[in-house]
Parts: sequence; structure tokens; C-alpha cells
Amino acid sequence: MIPKIVLFGLLVCGSQAVLQVSISLNKVELSVGESKFFTCTVIGEPESLTWYNPQGESIVSTQRVVLYTEGVRSRLTIYNAIVEDAGIYRCQAKDAKGLTQEATVVLEIYQKLTFRSVQTPQEFRQGEDAEVICDVISSPVPAVSWFYKNKEILSEPNNRFQVLSNNNLQILRVGKSDEGVYRCEARVEARGEIDFRDIAVVVNVPPVLSVPQQSFNATADADESVTFTCISSGSPDPQVTWHRKGQLIQSSEQHVLATLEGGRSTLMVRRVGQGDGGPYTCRATNKAGILESQLVLKVFVQPHITQLRNVTAVEGSAALISCSAEGEPLPEVSWRRASDGQSFSDGDKSAEGRVEVRGRHGKSMLTINGVRLTDLGRFDCEAKSRIGEHQKSMYLDIEYAPKFQNNHTIFYSWEGNPVNISCEVMSNPPATILWRRERYTISSEPTANTRVHSGPGRSLLEVTPMSERDFGRYNCTARNNIGARYQEFILAQADVPSNPYSVRLTAVAQRIATVAFMKPDSHGGVPIGHYLVNYKEPAHQEWRSVRSHGVQTTVELTNLEPNTTYEVRVAAVNGKGQGEFSHTETFQTLPIREPSPPTVLGQRGVGKAYRLGLTKQDDGGMPIVEYIVKYKPDKDDQWMTKLVPGVSEFALLQPLQWNTRYSVEITARNIKGLSEPTYFTFLMPQKPDITADSLFSSLGLGAVVGLGVAAVLLLLVLVDVSCFFLRQCGLLMCLTRRLCSRKSATSAKGKELEEGKAAYLGDGSKEPIVEMRTEEERITNAEDGSPMNEPTETTPLTEPEKLPLKEENGKEVLKPDTIEIKVHGENSHHTNAGDSKA
Repeated sequence: MIPKIVLFGLLVCGSQAVLQVSISLNKVELSVGESKFFTCTVIGEPESLTWYNPQGESIVSTQRVVLYTEGVRSRLTIYNAIVEDAGIYRCQAKDAKGLTQEATVVLEIYQKLTFRSVQTPQEFRQGEDAEVICDVISSPVPAVSWFYKNKEILSEPNNRFQVLSNNNLQILRVGKSDEGVYRCEARVEARGEIDFRDIAVVVNVPPVLSVPQQSFNATADADESVTFTCISSGSPDPQVTWHRKGQLIQSSEQHVLATLEGGRSTLMVRRVGQGDGGPYTCRATNKAGILESQLVLKVFVQPHITQLRNVTAVEGSAALISCSAEGEPLPEVSWRRASDGQSFSDGDKSAEGRVEVRGRHGKSMLTINGVRLTDLGRFDCEAKSRIGEHQKSMYLDIEYAPKFQNNHTIFYSWEGNPVNISCEVMSNPPATILWRRERYTISSEPTANTRVHSGPGRSLLEVTPMSERDFGRYNCTARNNIGARYQEFILAQADVPSNPYSVRLTAVAQRIATVAFMKPDSHGGVPIGHYLVNYKEPAHQEWRSVRSHGVQTTVELTNLEPNTTYEVRVAAVNGKGQGEFSHTETFQTLPIREPSPPTVLGQRGVGKAYRLGLTKQDDGGMPIVEYIVKYKPDKDDQWMTKLVPGVSEFALLQPLQWNTRYSVEITARNIKGLSEPTYFTFLMPQKPDITADSLFSSLGLGAVVGLGVAAVLLLLVLVDVSCFFLRQCGLLMCLTRRLCSRKSATSAKGKELEEGKAAYLGDGSKEPIVEMRTEEERITNAEDGSPMNEPTETTPLTEPEKLPLKEENGKEVLKPDTIEIKVHGENSHHTNAGDSKA
């Protein structure tokens, strides 16, 4: 035992002299990213312990490489190892004498299979060369294989599928059929390590657009709507947006957006206006691209005249009238003159060359050269296109110097007689009118013999001549801003008319004569008021006078004596007085004779009578005493005679036969004798039915109205009675119920009344109690029990027979009399005296 202890002590003392360094591990394999620590132990008394990296540099503690030394032990920790960390690490110990000893450890770093930047899914555009990325690293370099649908993809010539040197998979001209899940598998044979990633390949198809209709037409402000349609396809499904003028169209009240099945997208433009026209863009967008299609909306706008103003021109100058219109398509502008309806279009020229029209681009200019007053008035501008038309009117006002309207420049009067001298002026603008006499202006204030009355376009000078110097010339001057004009009037002294001439008798009878004459050559300056005709018998000194009606040149003389000679003369009368008489003419009235044949006018009579109208005739100078009327049927030979007083206006022949032609001979008689007869025939009508006309023709209006009122009242009573018995309603039914209800209050048989049974009251009253039935109940025939048809609203009330109502026990309670009304013909009524018992 003691030798062992001694040996141990010797060893300890020997170790203090020589340092011994050891590391816990001699060789270590470490995967990238892993962490490892190494412990260095020194036997002896070292002054220092130092670690050196593979580059021979002293290791200083960092965040990733940490040193921890305590006494004879030192620990090196490497966190998250990287490939650059690989190599030989040395742990060196130094003693007090400066002698060093070291130990080493070999660190080998390898890369595990690591997939970097492997995304799934990976998307590609159809038709392009796709490169499916599979970034995998390891050390040593891994072997990478690709699989699709559980089959390995082999890189072969002319194959669209190739594994590239960077381990990515290339697919040439990738298509939709190449979509699916691809597997990228990596192997490290040395370690038997294997790993894989499944990568989804998505092939995006660019949008495809189709437009069923590319051009649209609409009319502005016609409350129309237009719907654009785009049909899109692609993968993924494209998003369709609508654009106009580079701006995205948002859904609004006017623009309605909708997405339908089958990739259909619509844009509805509501209430199309003029500003809605132009191109619209349908844009389809997905990951594979953007595609646009353009649709065009052509908005037709109703023609609208935007500028047309009234024009004022001076007579003789040129008038330029402009009319501007807009619309789509641009309308054609034409003119129409309202005064004569003549139309003018672009390029037209009037026959005299004064009116000409030129226009372009919706504007038209109507030029009138040498404006006349006849051009004054309305002109219509009409803008027309195939969409519609619009019309506006303007007024051409013409300014002109005053123009005098009256040609009557000579007036007549006499001292003390006022006369009105009228000066009528037409001008634009209105003219001021002044009166002058001998270079002096006549005051508008009244004077002793002049007075001025002014009105629009007219001035009236009232002159009352007081002496000869008031007669003469008067001047009317009219002035406006266009010019001044004057007209001269002459006030001359009036005289009485000259005598009429060519007096003659145009008609002479026994007691009447008609005088005609020619008016005088001169009326004396004052209009003739009437003519005075004087006549008398030659033996008489006093003339009898007759005035004409106004200025008529024929006068009728009446109440003359037959077979008598008369003298006649005529004078004209004006405001100044009566002129001279004409030469005296003589005539003789006719002697008395028989009357001329009567004039007969046939008139329809009443019933079997016929009325002959007698027209006033030439009585031969003496009143007609009577008319002798002889008449007979054509089939008879015997005449019937009727004497009618001469003052009668008609002869009534009666009684006559129906449907018979009559011959009439009428003769007039005065004290001188009989006239020649007048012959007349007429035909009596056929015998009529007794109609309402014949029934009431002899009645007065009051009687007819009374009969009508009585008929209405009778009809109301009949209806009420019918309602009482057939329907249990009406005024009579109401009165009956009231009466019965009062009696049932004291009757011992009130219960039977409530049950609706008809019975007689116990107190001996014979008032009928009417049974109340529903509409479903029917009246049955007492003989065979068959149902009877009850009257309805359409059942006539003129049935010839009514069955009496029955009580439940079959007892007859009422048997109303039968009333029958028969109507014959159109307006005739036949009644029998015993038919009504009202």
C-alpha cells in the first residue's frame, strides 16, 4: 500500500512540471445551424488558456462564438454553426516558464438538405416558358429529381419538361393542361438523407373578351336606356371594369353595373343624355394580363334652336337674321315667312333677289336687302334632322318714317259748323304730330275755333269756322327719329247739293208708284243725308213730301188714287241745307181692275185637315173681298166650295179623306170682279195609328206635363205595391211593420209573430201579418206543388196574371187585381177603361 502512495506522489510532482492539455472531443461533425461546445482541460499550472480558430487567429468571444475559462478548464461554444466554422480548433496552454502545450479538435460542418425559397403555388402565364423553382442546398450537393403524377420527369431531348442545372424544372410553352402538383425530391447519398417539396403549378390564362354588339344608338332626353354587354373568360376569372374618358365608372343611379352568369358583365346607362355619347371601355383584368374592348354609344340629339332673336331694321336698309341650332346629327336649318308662307333653305334666293339664305354647321343667316314694310312680321326658323325637328319664331320689326294713311285732304264746312280734319299717320317708332297754319303752330290747348284731339297714330283737328279767314290750308306734320313728313289739308266752304236728275217712274200701280232718280253731280262738299220727293195732283197747290231711306235713289209713293195724274220732283239735302229740285215729271196711276191670281202655299194640316197658305197679292186697286176655294178628290167629279174672307192668311180644308189626292181651284174677288183661278193639288197621308202625338196634340203643355207626372206617380205606387207583396219591402211594407209592431206589443200571440207566421190577431183585426222569407225560399203552386218563379229586377210588371200569396197552411191572404198595360206602335198608348182599378 505504501509503495502505491509514493508512486502517486511522484506522478503528481512530475505533472506540475509538464503541462498536459486535452479536449473532450477529437473530431466532431456538425450540421449547419446546429450548436456545439468543446471543453479544454489542462493538467498542471497553466498561466493562460487560449483557443485558435482554423485560420490560426485567437478566438475572442462574440455573440455566436463564446469562450468561458475557469482555472484549468476552458469551454468553447459555437452557436448556429456555419460552413465557415469548419476546420481545426486548437486549445493552447502556457506555463510560467513560457512553455506551451496544446490539444486540437477537428470540426467538420455539413449542410443538411434545406429547401430555400420554395413557394407553392407557383403561377405562370399560359404560353410562356415556365421555370418551377426548387432551391435546395446540402453538403455534399444533393441529387434532385422531379415527379408529376407519380412519374419521374426525365430530361430528354425535344421534351418540354427539362430539369435545369440549378435543379429548377423548366416547362416550355406551359399550358392549362400542365397545371397540377409537382414534387421536387432531394437526396444525399452519403448520409442517406432525403427530403421533398410538393409545388402546385397554376397556369393563368389571359382574359378573352367578346362583345355581342359594339355600336349603340340612342336619342337624348327621350328617357331611353342603353345596356352594354361584355363576355369575358380567362383563368382566374377576370375582373371586369367599365371606363369612360379614362375614368372608372362607379355604380350609380344613372350607371347600373351587373355581373351575370357565363362571364357576362353589363353596364346600363339610364336616361341617356347628350353628354353620354362616345366610347366606353370594357376592361378585363386577371393575373395573366389585361384586355380591353371598346363600345361606342352614338347619342342622337333632337334638334334644338339655341339662338334666334328679334331684329329691328330701318326701311330700305338690310336686315340680317341669324338662327343657330344644335343636335346630333347636325340639323338642317330653313326659314318660313309667316306673311305668305314662303320657305327658304340654304342657298335659296327670292325671285326679286332681295331675300337670300346662307348657312353651314347648324347656323343659317337670312339676309333681306332693301327692307320693305311688307317684310314686317314673323319669320319661323326650323331645324330638322332625321331624329326630329324644332321650330322657333322671331319678329322682324321695321322702323320707317311717318306715312299718311288718308287721301281725303279736302273738307267742307260753313260758318258756325264744326268740322273734324283727321290726320292719320303710320310710323315706327310712333311719330309726334303737329298742326300748322300759315307757318304758325296750332296750340294743343283749345281756342275759340280750334281744338286738337290726339291719339295713337292719329290727330284730329276740330275747326269751327267763324269767318271766311278760317277757311284755307292746314298743315299736318309728323316726325320721328327716322324722318319727318307733312300733309296739307284744305278747308273749303260747303254748299247745298245740286239737283238730282233723270227722275223716272219705274213701277206704277193703282195706289203705289216707285220713283227712281240719279244722285246730284255735286253734294256741295258735305255728304247728302237724304232725298226729298214732292208729289201732288196738277190741280192742287200743296205738295206732299216723302223722305228717302238714307241715300237710296228709289222712293215708293203710297196711298195714291187710282187712275189719277200726279206731278213729282226730287231734291237732295245735306248738312248745309236742301238743294234745288229736279225737273218735274208727270205720271198717271192705273185704273181699278180685277185682282191678279192668288199665290198659294201648301201647308200640312192637323188630322184630316189641310191648310193652304194665302200670300199677299196684287188686289187690282181695291181690297180683296173673299177667296173662293173649290176642292174635290181626283176620283170624284163633284166640287166642294169654301169661302174664305179676303183678310185671311190661310184656308183650312176639312174633313178630308186619308191617302187621297185633291185638286184645288182658288179665285180672288174684289168689287171689280174675279181674278183668274190658281190651281193646286196635294196628297193626304195614309191613316196613322193612334200615336202619342195624336193623343196629346190637342192638349196644352200644362196638361201633357200633368199627365206625365201622374204616370210617374202611378208607376211608383205600382212598384211599391209589387215590392210589398213580392219582396216584402218598400214604403207600404215599412208602414205595415210599424202598425203591426204596435199591435204585437199588446197581443197575446206575440210569439207567433216573432216566429214569422202569418195569422189574424185575436182582437178581430183583419190586418195581414206578412211572412218574412229568405231569397232561397220559393212560392209553390197550390195545385201541383211546383215551384213558381218570383219576380226579379228584370221581370216585367205587365204580366197578365199573378198568383196570390199563400200562408204556410195554404190559406189565401191577398188577391191583388191584375193591371195590364199594352203599348202599340212607337208613341201610341191604348188603355181600357176597366183595366185600372187604382
